[in-house]
Amino acid sequence: MSFEVIFFPCEKSIVVEEGANLLLTALEAGVHINASCGGEGVCGKCRVIIEEGEVEGGRSEKLSEEEFEKGYRQACLCRVKSDLHVRIPAESTLEASSLNLQIAPRRKARIQEMNLDELKERGLFFPPVEKKYLKIPPPSLEDNVSDVTRVIRELKFNHNEHRLDVDLSVIRKVPRVLREGDFKVTVTLARPVRDENKTRIINVQANDRTSRNYALAFDVGTTTIYGQLIDLLDGNVLAQYGEYNAQLSHGEDVISRIAYAEKPGGLAKMHELVVGTINTIIERLMLRAKIDLEDISSITLAGNTTMTHLLLAIDPSNIRRAPYVPVSTLYPPIRAVDLGLAVGEYVTALVYPVISSYVGGDIVSGVMGSGLYRAEELTLFIDIGTNGEIVVGNKDWMACAACSAGPAFEGGGIQHGMRATKGAIEDFSLDPITLEPMNITIGNVRPKGICGSGLIIIVATLFEAGVIDQRGKFNPDLKSERIRKKDDQYEFVLSRAEETQIGRDLVITEADIDNLIRAKGAMYAGYMTLLEEVGLEITDIQRIMLAGGFGSYIDLERAITIGLLPEIDPEKIIFVGNGSLMGAKMSSLTNRIRKDVSDVVKKMTNFELSETKSFMDHYVASLFLPHTDINLFPRLKKRLEARNETYQHAISI
Repeated sequence: MSFEVIFFPCEKSIVVEEGANLLLTALEAGVHINASCGGEGVCGKCRVIIEEGEVEGGRSEKLSEEEFEKGYRQACLCRVKSDLHVRIPAESTLEASSLNLQIAPRRKARIQEMNLDELKERGLFFPPVEKKYLKIPPPSLEDNVSDVTRVIRELKFNHNEHRLDVDLSVIRKVPRVLREGDFKVTVTLARPVRDENKTRIINVQANDRTSRNYALAFDVGTTTIYGQLIDLLDGNVLAQYGEYNAQLSHGEDVISRIAYAEKPGGLAKMHELVVGTINTIIERLMLRAKIDLEDISSITLAGNTTMTHLLLAIDPSNIRRAPYVPVSTLYPPIRAVDLGLAVGEYVTALVYPVISSYVGGDIVSGVMGSGLYRAEELTLFIDIGTNGEIVVGNKDWMACAACSAGPAFEGGGIQHGMRATKGAIEDFSLDPITLEPMNITIGNVRPKGICGSGLIIIVATLFEAGVIDQRGKFNPDLKSERIRKKDDQYEFVLSRAEETQIGRDLVITEADIDNLIRAKGAMYAGYMTLLEEVGLEITDIQRIMLAGGFGSYIDLERAITIGLLPEIDPEKIIFVGNGSLMGAKMSSLTNRIRKDVSDVVKKMTNFELSETKSFMDHYVASLFLPHTDINLFPRLKKRLEARNETYQHAISI
């Protein structure tokens, strides 16, 4: 059931589902309520007055009995139970009017998921591995052809299968399996990518197992590895699981991994660790779906160039040295067991090809899975992370590049930075007069750090409120105890020690902001340089696709405010999720993708940004909020001008 919540005095309304948290509802509506403890009920600052309607909860020791009787509640402890009129206590009407001017829409990118129905309608749902049930006449003195010949004959005459090759492993199994199943068996057929009419028999099982045909798809990431178990009969995902890449113990970035791989025995160790993580995920997927490992027919893997080399136990040394050359960009089908993967010996591993040292198979897979390679619209595809990867183009042409953004987007290099786990500040608002913060944490618990998406929102909000300038420096003239100087730099207190899990003040410093500016500057310079190299401007782009887990949490307006994303209509920005995993899944479901991928790789032109002279010019210009040229961000410019006019008016009064 849905209810309307109206906040006064700003008269902003929003419709939410029954049981919605009132503090989060206010944030969604663009209404600021002081709350620095993350929504756990400790600070007692998110006081509201329920004038009409019913809420569940909201009582705490911070409220007196008299206040409770008057309708006061703590917003973070309230759940919506009916239509509501909620009053936010305000010091003056100026505060409310100023707040209304400063709040920009909070928008997340629209989510685009793989359309399985469309795949089927277009006749592309044609898994490259298929099972067929055979009832084979047993041998006799009158019909004593070989066991393998009997299988081939049955497939040819009763299943219209011709040009069949038989794997040696199948030949070895056939006599036992035929007799175990009383000559009723299931054969697994693999259809080559380039010649579907020439089919391999890769496995044989006793009795009818045609209803159990599964594939594995993997995104082999530097930090995390995700796997999916896919039913090849209907294309549905039966289980999904992710694990941190065990290689993390030898460095968080690809350069550290390469350096370790260069040590004696290092490459073998890196290979062992990544394969071990994948095998752990396979085991979990099997347990979750309760299926037999023998029914896994194929596995597809996509990863960046370094991860692909380490997975295949290929020396990655030259990836980090000029002229930055990978050993290979294309890889043949590989027996999965030869990689050490815990699947049947008949399972073939398809490894996505890479483009260059820093544009890998994960991006190729994302381009395939998102459908960019067959799109009419001119699209900018972005995977934001430590190593940011960019593709621009459509079905006719594509260009790509990579840029090193650093770890700030994952909380790295930030004094109180952390990954997006429980206790991380993920959303933030600020009272423009009192500068009291409103922190929202993952799990609505006391804060213990700041995740990447929260960092973007905090910096954007501080900038729009005039707390920091274009260089990311705090305004020391503002009268607030939350702005203070420590060790020759200013910082802002987001949450006081008694309100946190860490027992000390949780702050954001000028050094933190500088690290974020450098990271977003590298990404923005990457877009602009790549577009410039292909003769385009940002106004030519018809659509932006955001890939990767980070993209789902980005507040689009705040990302534009700091200059991480170019100013484009948010309706044109689409989140495609884990594009790498999506592409791996697509390859498991149709040979069409497998056929197209080599052509797409040939079509993609790579630009080395470090060798492109204009990149550094764009980078330096991007080391401001949002940019040295504010005219590139006209909507933001208008909001900033409105803010300045409001404050000038307030001063004159």
